[in-house]
Amino acid sequence: MKITFIGGGNMAQAIAGGLIRNGFEAQSICAVEPLPEARARLESQFGVRAVAAAAQAAPLGDLIVMAVKPQQMRLAAGTIGALAADSLVLSIAAGTRLADLQRWLGGHALLARCMPNTPALVGEGITGLYCATQVSAAQRRMAVEVLQAVGQVVEVASESLLDAVTAVSGSGPAYVFLFIEALQRAARELGLSPEQARALSIQTFAGAARLAASSSEDVGLLRERVTSKGGTTERALASMREDQVVESIVRAIHAANARAGELGEQLGKD
Repeated sequence: MKITFIGGGNMAQAIAGGLIRNGFEAQSICAVEPLPEARARLESQFGVRAVAAAAQAAPLGDLIVMAVKPQQMRLAAGTIGALAADSLVLSIAAGTRLADLQRWLGGHALLARCMPNTPALVGEGITGLYCATQVSAAQRRMAVEVLQAVGQVVEVASESLLDAVTAVSGSGPAYVFLFIEALQRAARELGLSPEQARALSIQTFAGAARLAASSSEDVGLLRERVTSKGGTTERALASMREDQVVESIVRAIHAANARAGELGEQLGKD
């Protein structure tokens, strides 16, 4: 299998690096990247071939990963056109709809779209994936295998659900970081050093997430087990309920979902 990345930024590097760590041959990966310094980094760090233009990478192979920013997608798709024939084209750009990508590619039909998140950079990501109906079962498995190099994959039944994936897990790391920031601030206000506040906050979040991931029980039950009647946790959670923290988070995710739909409309305008 040959894979060509259109764009050599952080997410392309994360996926390429994950594939190589899992035994994929670096010589079977090519990146099309206009910036010389980025090409040099790809070649030196991962051993992959890096070229300045798509024509230099032809044939582009079994899978083409469109790893450019959403605002650059129209131009990038126009540079590959017929070179994408018979390949599966996988977009990792937020908001770029398959109908628009197909149009920019000149009618290419073998398309898939996904939404990874930034923990993919350390191999702990989760990616939502949608494949068009024309994509074969073998090509779908290929896309899943590639994305699993940087974490878990969740396949969704319709493209519109990728807006929800974007709102929950695509934007989700920012919500987690915000909560960690709040824990650190409170820890410092209570007299702990910045170093202690950071260690306690990050490891508490990381440990709780690992516990939830390793348990088959609902996270609500795990929360209840930490909450002793009349204790400190119960007092903190009561304060959060009074401030409608949960409702605020849910509203925020709905707002992110709505914005994802708006961006798709904006990016697809001719």
